[in-house]
Amino acid sequence: MAATADRPDWQVFDRAALVRQRQRAAARFGEHDFLHREVGERLLDRLADINRSFEAGVDLGGNLARLGLLPAAGQWQVCTEGVPLSDAQAIEAETLPAEPGSADLVVSNLYLHSVNDLPGMLAQARTALQPDGLFLAALFGGHTLTELRHAFLEAEAEITGGASPRVSPFADVRDAGGLLQRAGFALPVADADVITVEYETPLRLMTDLRGMGEANALADRSRKTLRRDVLARMLDIYMGRHATPSGRVQATFEIVWLTGWHPHESQQKPLRRGSGSMPLGDALKAAMDKPKS
Repeated sequence: MAATADRPDWQVFDRAALVRQRQRAAARFGEHDFLHREVGERLLDRLADINRSFEAGVDLGGNLARLGLLPAAGQWQVCTEGVPLSDAQAIEAETLPAEPGSADLVVSNLYLHSVNDLPGMLAQARTALQPDGLFLAALFGGHTLTELRHAFLEAEAEITGGASPRVSPFADVRDAGGLLQRAGFALPVADADVITVEYETPLRLMTDLRGMGEANALADRSRKTLRRDVLARMLDIYMGRHATPSGRVQATFEIVWLTGWHPHESQQKPLRRGSGSMPLGDALKAAMDKPKS
């Protein structure tokens, strides 16, 4: 699909469609929130490992708040679709309204994977933080739903001779770490977990995705109704390749974790290149010559 005045060429997601999907899913989100809840609890575990208290936080995306997982300590600003919950008129905007330097913590639980301008949003998060403030986020990574993606691509290519995007692209963990650096965070760290979920059928997985508000909202998605023969072939491929011994199927969710700090003079800094007191060759030789205990 070519870029238009309403949809620039960098826009991956149809924000209006994404908002509609999440609004429809909201009423019964509690029936499908297990993955968001699991990742949210892991996020809080990571936060608890940091020996520090926080007083002014931002819940970017609002997922911790709607799961009832926001820590009781501190004051929280909850932003959904990038804007305050009260500002319904701006719900499609990808902006973070927090004042510069107003927060000492910005967290985000399974929201940033559906942002068109991820580098821009990360930069806004850094700006909202005070010096030495923490940014901690979880988002879907590149291996998420790889089974569903490949089954759809193969089925559609086999039956129609072409394929349209059915599953969103997700960030690679290495690329995500580079984006942290690009946004100006100090001490950036990116790592990943894999959560494997078993379903009765691929259709049950697709129902869960709709219930999470994670259905296809790509700007380049096909507007035509999914053909029955394509769906049937996709189910055959998925069941044939990813069935478990119990007859269920597996779905992969890769969770990318991003951690970074607003720069501050008190933070550790890497040594200047060439500033070591011993040449690398001598250091390696010393280690090899060290007597073994």
